[in-house]
Amino acid sequence: MVKFLSKKEGFSLINTLASKKEPFLFIISYDKSKIYVSKLDELSGDIAYSFDCNERVDLDKKAKLKKFPIEYLTYKEAFNKVIKEIKSGNTYLLNLTFKTKIETNLTLFDIFAQAKAPYKLLIKDNFVCFSPECFVTIKDNIISTYPMKGTIDASIANAKEKILNDLKESAEHTMIVDLMRNDLNMVGIKTRVPKFRYIDKIKAGDKELLQVSSKIEANLTKDWYKNLGDILDTLTPAGSITGTPKKKTVEIIDSIELDKRGLYTGIFGVFDGKSMQSAVMIRAISKEGNNLYYYSGGGITIDSNPKLEYQELIDKIYLPL
Repeated sequence: MVKFLSKKEGFSLINTLASKKEPFLFIISYDKSKIYVSKLDELSGDIAYSFDCNERVDLDKKAKLKKFPIEYLTYKEAFNKVIKEIKSGNTYLLNLTFKTKIETNLTLFDIFAQAKAPYKLLIKDNFVCFSPECFVTIKDNIISTYPMKGTIDASIANAKEKILNDLKESAEHTMIVDLMRNDLNMVGIKTRVPKFRYIDKIKAGDKELLQVSSKIEANLTKDWYKNLGDILDTLTPAGSITGTPKKKTVEIIDSIELDKRGLYTGIFGVFDGKSMQSAVMIRAISKEGNNLYYYSGGGITIDSNPKLEYQELIDKIYLPL
Protein backbone atom coordinates (compact mmCIF):
# COMPACT_ATOMS: atom_id res chain seq x y z
CA MET A 1 0.00 0.00 0.00
CA VAL A 2 1.44 3.37 -1.02
CA LYS A 3 1.33 5.97 1.74
CA PHE A 4 1.04 9.60 0.69
CA LEU A 5 2.17 12.49 2.87
CA SER A 6 0.70 15.98 3.19
CA LYS A 7 2.28 18.89 1.31
CA LYS A 8 4.19 20.11 4.37
CA GLU A 9 5.40 16.64 5.38
CA GLY A 10 6.34 15.69 1.83
CA PHE A 11 8.46 18.70 0.94
CA SER A 12 10.09 18.63 4.37
CA LEU A 13 11.12 15.00 3.88
CA ILE A 14 12.52 15.80 0.42
CA ASN A 15 14.67 18.55 1.99
CA THR A 16 15.85 16.17 4.72
CA LEU A 17 16.78 13.25 2.45
CA ALA A 18 18.43 15.46 -0.16
CA SER A 19 20.45 17.25 2.54
CA LYS A 20 21.83 13.85 3.54
CA LYS A 21 22.45 13.02 -0.14
CA GLU A 22 20.23 9.96 0.29
CA PRO A 23 18.87 8.63 -3.06
CA PHE A 24 15.06 8.68 -3.19
CA LEU A 25 11.97 8.68 -5.41
CA PHE A 26 9.26 11.33 -5.11
CA ILE A 27 5.75 11.64 -6.54
CA ILE A 28 3.86 14.96 -6.24
CA SER A 29 0.19 15.30 -7.21
CA TYR A 30 -0.98 18.23 -9.32
CA ASP A 31 -2.36 20.20 -6.35
CA LYS A 32 0.50 19.03 -4.06
CA SER A 33 -1.99 17.62 -1.53
CA LYS A 34 -0.47 14.12 -1.92
CA ILE A 35 3.27 13.52 -1.90
CA TYR A 36 5.05 10.18 -1.86
CA VAL A 37 8.72 10.09 -0.85
CA SER A 38 10.81 6.94 -0.35
CA LYS A 39 14.48 6.03 -0.17
CA LEU A 40 15.27 3.93 -3.23
CA ASP A 41 16.36 0.98 -1.10
CA GLU A 42 13.03 1.10 0.78
CA LEU A 43 10.77 1.62 -2.23
CA SER A 44 7.33 0.02 -2.02
CA GLY A 45 6.86 -3.11 -4.11
CA ASP A 46 3.68 -1.49 -5.43
CA ILE A 47 5.70 1.13 -7.31
CA ALA A 48 7.77 0.78 -10.48
CA TYR A 49 9.44 3.51 -12.50
CA SER A 50 11.78 4.04 -15.42
CA PHE A 51 13.76 7.04 -16.67
CA ASP A 52 15.18 7.55 -20.16
CA CYS A 53 15.79 3.90 -20.95
CA ASN A 54 12.96 3.48 -23.49
CA GLU A 55 12.84 -0.23 -22.68
CA ARG A 56 9.66 -2.17 -23.25
CA VAL A 57 8.40 -5.73 -22.91
CA ASP A 58 6.60 -7.35 -25.83
CA LEU A 59 3.54 -8.98 -24.30
CA ASP A 60 2.43 -10.67 -27.52
CA LYS A 61 -0.97 -9.13 -26.87
CA LYS A 62 -2.56 -6.76 -29.37
CA ALA A 63 -3.86 -3.75 -27.50
CA LYS A 64 -7.55 -2.98 -27.79
CA LEU A 65 -8.92 0.42 -26.79
CA LYS A 66 -12.38 1.97 -26.66
CA LYS A 67 -12.80 5.65 -25.83
CA PHE A 68 -15.86 7.25 -24.25
CA PRO A 69 -15.01 10.97 -24.33
CA ILE A 70 -17.19 13.73 -22.92
CA GLU A 71 -19.74 15.19 -25.30
CA TYR A 72 -18.50 17.97 -27.56
CA LEU A 73 -21.12 20.38 -26.19
CA THR A 74 -19.86 19.75 -22.65
CA TYR A 75 -16.31 20.45 -23.79
CA LYS A 76 -17.38 23.57 -25.69
CA GLU A 77 -19.15 24.96 -22.63
CA ALA A 78 -15.90 24.73 -20.65
CA PHE A 79 -13.92 26.05 -23.62
CA ASN A 80 -16.18 29.11 -23.85
CA LYS A 81 -15.62 29.82 -20.15
CA VAL A 82 -11.88 29.79 -20.76
CA ILE A 83 -12.24 32.17 -23.72
CA LYS A 84 -14.31 34.51 -21.53
CA GLU A 85 -11.53 34.54 -18.92
CA ILE A 86 -8.96 35.24 -21.66
CA LYS A 87 -11.02 38.16 -23.00
CA SER A 88 -11.28 39.50 -19.45
CA GLY A 89 -7.48 39.49 -19.19
CA ASN A 90 -7.38 36.91 -16.39
CA THR A 91 -5.36 34.37 -18.38
CA TYR A 92 -3.60 34.28 -21.74
CA LEU A 93 -3.06 30.55 -22.01
CA LEU A 94 -4.85 27.79 -20.08
CA ASN A 95 -4.35 24.06 -20.34
CA LEU A 96 -7.88 22.59 -20.30
CA THR A 97 -8.11 18.88 -19.45
CA PHE A 98 -10.75 16.20 -18.97
CA LYS A 99 -10.81 12.54 -18.08
CA THR A 100 -12.15 10.00 -20.54
CA LYS A 101 -13.47 6.59 -19.60
CA ILE A 102 -11.69 3.87 -21.55
CA GLU A 103 -11.95 0.12 -21.95
CA THR A 104 -8.94 -2.03 -22.79
CA ASN A 105 -7.79 -5.63 -22.66
CA LEU A 106 -4.55 -4.50 -20.99
CA THR A 107 -3.90 -4.10 -17.28
CA LEU A 108 -2.07 -1.10 -15.86
CA PHE A 109 0.98 -3.35 -15.48
CA ASP A 110 0.69 -4.42 -19.14
CA ILE A 111 0.61 -0.77 -20.20
CA PHE A 112 3.65 0.08 -18.07
CA ALA A 113 5.59 -2.94 -19.31
CA GLN A 114 5.02 -2.45 -23.02
CA ALA A 115 5.26 1.36 -23.09
CA LYS A 116 8.26 2.73 -24.91
CA ALA A 117 8.42 6.12 -23.22
CA PRO A 118 11.25 8.11 -21.63
CA TYR A 119 9.44 8.47 -18.28
CA LYS A 120 7.26 5.72 -16.83
CA LEU A 121 5.58 5.28 -13.47
CA LEU A 122 3.30 2.54 -12.14
CA ILE A 123 1.39 2.47 -8.87
CA LYS A 124 -0.09 -1.02 -8.63
CA ASP A 125 -3.83 -1.20 -9.43
CA ASN A 126 -4.07 2.59 -9.18
CA PHE A 127 -2.16 4.64 -11.75
CA VAL A 128 0.14 4.39 -14.75
CA CYS A 129 1.98 7.10 -16.63
CA PHE A 130 4.05 6.88 -19.83
CA SER A 131 5.15 10.47 -20.25
CA PRO A 132 7.21 12.07 -23.03
CA GLU A 133 7.77 15.27 -21.02
CA CYS A 134 10.68 16.06 -18.74
CA PHE A 135 9.94 18.53 -15.93
CA VAL A 136 13.29 19.70 -14.54
CA THR A 137 16.74 18.21 -14.23
CA ILE A 138 19.51 19.40 -11.92
CA LYS A 139 23.11 18.46 -12.66
CA ASP A 140 26.39 20.20 -11.91
CA ASN A 141 24.48 23.03 -10.17
CA ILE A 142 22.45 23.81 -13.31
CA ILE A 143 18.68 23.44 -13.36
CA SER A 144 17.08 22.81 -16.77
CA THR A 145 13.51 22.46 -17.97
CA TYR A 146 12.12 21.36 -21.33
CA PRO A 147 8.51 22.52 -21.81
CA MET A 148 6.53 20.81 -24.57
CA LYS A 149 3.82 22.82 -26.26
CA GLY A 150 2.57 22.25 -29.81
CA THR A 151 1.66 18.89 -31.36
CA ILE A 152 1.01 17.70 -34.92
CA ASP A 153 0.53 14.35 -36.63
CA ALA A 154 3.87 13.47 -38.22
CA SER A 155 2.12 11.92 -41.24
CA ILE A 156 0.75 15.30 -42.37
CA ALA A 157 2.59 16.71 -45.36
CA ASN A 158 5.27 19.21 -44.31
CA ALA A 159 4.26 18.64 -40.67
CA LYS A 160 7.46 20.13 -39.22
CA GLU A 161 7.16 23.33 -41.24
CA LYS A 162 3.45 23.65 -40.49
CA ILE A 163 3.79 23.33 -36.71
CA LEU A 164 6.79 25.69 -36.56
CA ASN A 165 5.09 28.30 -38.75
CA ASP A 166 1.68 28.11 -37.05
CA LEU A 167 1.18 31.52 -35.39
CA LYS A 168 -1.22 30.21 -32.73
CA GLU A 169 1.13 27.38 -31.77
CA SER A 170 4.13 29.71 -31.81
CA ALA A 171 2.42 32.21 -29.50
CA GLU A 172 1.33 29.43 -27.13
CA HIS A 173 4.83 27.97 -26.95
CA THR A 174 6.46 31.37 -26.44
CA MET A 175 4.14 32.11 -23.51
CA ILE A 176 5.07 28.84 -21.79
CA VAL A 177 8.79 29.44 -22.34
CA ASP A 178 8.42 32.91 -20.81
CA LEU A 179 6.52 31.45 -17.85
CA MET A 180 9.08 28.71 -17.22
CA ARG A 181 11.95 31.18 -17.55
CA ASN A 182 10.32 33.31 -14.86
CA ASP A 183 9.82 30.20 -12.69
CA LEU A 184 13.50 29.26 -12.93
CA ASN A 185 14.38 32.85 -12.07
CA MET A 186 12.69 32.30 -8.70
CA VAL A 187 15.10 29.50 -7.76
CA GLY A 188 18.24 30.30 -9.78
CA ILE A 189 20.26 33.01 -11.51
CA LYS A 190 21.49 33.74 -15.04
CA THR A 191 18.43 32.17 -16.65
CA ARG A 192 18.76 31.55 -20.38
CA VAL A 193 17.10 29.71 -23.31
CA PRO A 194 19.86 27.78 -25.16
CA LYS A 195 17.39 25.93 -27.44
CA PHE A 196 14.09 27.44 -28.61
CA ARG A 197 11.31 25.52 -30.41
CA TYR A 198 12.99 22.32 -31.52
CA ILE A 199 11.16 19.17 -32.67
CA ASP A 200 10.83 15.86 -30.81
CA LYS A 201 9.21 12.83 -32.44
CA ILE A 202 7.08 10.71 -30.10
CA LYS A 203 5.10 7.50 -30.58
CA ALA A 204 1.35 7.76 -29.90
CA GLY A 205 -0.10 4.30 -30.34
CA ASP A 206 0.02 3.55 -34.07
CA LYS A 207 0.75 7.21 -34.85
CA GLU A 208 3.85 9.34 -34.69
CA LEU A 209 3.52 12.89 -33.38
CA LEU A 210 5.84 15.86 -33.67
CA GLN A 211 6.10 17.81 -30.42
CA VAL A 212 7.66 21.27 -30.11
CA SER A 213 10.00 21.77 -27.13
CA SER A 214 12.45 24.32 -25.77
CA LYS A 215 15.31 24.13 -23.27
CA ILE A 216 15.59 26.67 -20.45
CA GLU A 217 18.28 26.64 -17.77
CA ALA A 218 19.62 28.60 -14.79
CA ASN A 219 22.47 28.36 -12.29
CA LEU A 220 21.92 27.17 -8.71
CA THR A 221 24.04 27.54 -5.60
CA LYS A 222 26.37 24.63 -4.76
CA ASP A 223 24.20 23.57 -1.80
CA TRP A 224 20.94 23.51 -3.80
CA TYR A 225 20.18 19.95 -2.66
CA LYS A 226 19.58 21.17 0.92
CA ASN A 227 16.51 23.03 -0.37
CA LEU A 228 15.32 20.61 -3.06
CA GLY A 229 11.84 20.34 -1.52
CA ASP A 230 11.48 24.12 -1.52
CA ILE A 231 12.66 24.31 -5.14
CA LEU A 232 10.06 21.74 -6.25
CA ASP A 233 7.34 23.49 -4.24
CA THR A 234 8.17 26.79 -5.95
CA LEU A 235 8.16 25.31 -9.45
CA THR A 236 4.99 23.20 -9.19
CA PRO A 237 2.52 22.75 -10.72
CA ALA A 238 4.35 22.76 -14.04
CA GLY A 239 3.70 25.76 -16.24
CA SER A 240 3.31 23.63 -19.36
CA ILE A 241 0.15 22.01 -17.96
CA THR A 242 -1.35 25.07 -16.27
CA GLY A 243 -0.87 28.30 -18.21
CA THR A 244 -0.02 31.95 -17.70
CA PRO A 245 -0.14 33.84 -15.43
CA LYS A 246 0.18 30.67 -13.39
CA LYS A 247 -1.48 31.58 -10.07
CA LYS A 248 -4.66 33.01 -11.59
CA THR A 249 -4.80 30.35 -14.31
CA VAL A 250 -4.68 27.57 -11.70
CA GLU A 251 -7.64 29.20 -9.93
CA ILE A 252 -9.59 29.25 -13.21
CA ILE A 253 -8.70 25.61 -13.94
CA ASP A 254 -10.05 24.61 -10.52
CA SER A 255 -13.34 26.40 -11.24
CA ILE A 256 -13.85 25.12 -14.81
CA GLU A 257 -12.56 21.54 -15.04
CA LEU A 258 -15.12 18.90 -14.12
CA ASP A 259 -12.80 16.60 -12.13
CA LYS A 260 -9.82 16.93 -9.84
CA ARG A 261 -6.62 16.02 -11.66
CA GLY A 262 -5.12 13.99 -8.84
CA LEU A 263 -1.72 12.61 -9.87
CA TYR A 264 -2.29 13.59 -13.51
CA THR A 265 -0.10 16.59 -14.45
CA GLY A 266 1.76 16.27 -11.17
CA ILE A 267 5.43 15.30 -11.28
CA PHE A 268 7.65 12.39 -10.25
CA GLY A 269 11.38 12.12 -10.07
CA VAL A 270 14.56 10.66 -8.59
CA PHE A 271 17.38 12.25 -6.62
CA ASP A 272 20.47 10.02 -6.85
CA GLY A 273 22.58 11.80 -4.23
CA LYS A 274 24.23 14.16 -6.72
CA SER A 275 21.68 15.07 -9.38
CA MET A 276 17.92 15.06 -9.91
CA GLN A 277 15.65 14.27 -12.82
CA SER A 278 11.87 14.52 -13.00
CA ALA A 279 8.94 14.25 -15.39
CA VAL A 280 5.48 15.71 -15.83
CA MET A 281 2.81 13.04 -15.43
CA ILE A 282 0.97 13.40 -18.72
CA ARG A 283 -0.26 10.40 -20.80
CA ALA A 284 -1.79 9.01 -17.62
CA ILE A 285 -4.44 6.43 -16.75
CA SER A 286 -6.03 6.03 -13.34
CA LYS A 287 -8.12 3.17 -11.99
CA GLU A 288 -11.20 4.22 -10.04
CA GLY A 289 -13.18 1.24 -8.78
CA ASN A 290 -13.50 -1.07 -11.76
CA ASN A 291 -13.18 1.71 -14.33
CA LEU A 292 -10.16 3.14 -16.14
CA TYR A 293 -9.86 6.83 -16.99
CA TYR A 294 -7.42 8.46 -19.36
CA TYR A 295 -6.61 12.13 -18.77
CA SER A 296 -5.81 14.48 -21.65
CA GLY A 297 -6.15 18.07 -22.82
CA GLY A 298 -4.42 20.98 -24.49
CA GLY A 299 -3.55 24.64 -24.28
CA ILE A 300 -6.28 27.20 -25.04
CA THR A 301 -5.51 30.70 -26.35
CA ILE A 302 -7.69 33.41 -27.84
CA ASP A 303 -7.05 31.92 -31.31
CA SER A 304 -8.03 28.35 -30.39
CA ASN A 305 -10.70 26.48 -32.34
CA PRO A 306 -12.98 24.40 -30.04
CA LYS A 307 -13.47 21.57 -32.55
CA LEU A 308 -9.75 21.22 -33.14
CA GLU A 309 -8.99 21.35 -29.41
CA TYR A 310 -11.66 18.72 -28.72
CA GLN A 311 -10.16 16.47 -31.39
CA GLU A 312 -6.68 16.96 -29.91
CA LEU A 313 -8.00 15.83 -26.52
CA ILE A 314 -9.29 12.63 -28.15
CA ASP A 315 -6.16 12.07 -30.29
CA LYS A 316 -3.98 12.11 -27.17
CA ILE A 317 -5.86 9.10 -25.79
CA TYR A 318 -3.82 6.11 -26.87
CA LEU A 319 -2.11 3.02 -25.56
CA PRO A 320 1.66 2.86 -26.05
CA LEU A 321 3.07 0.22 -28.37
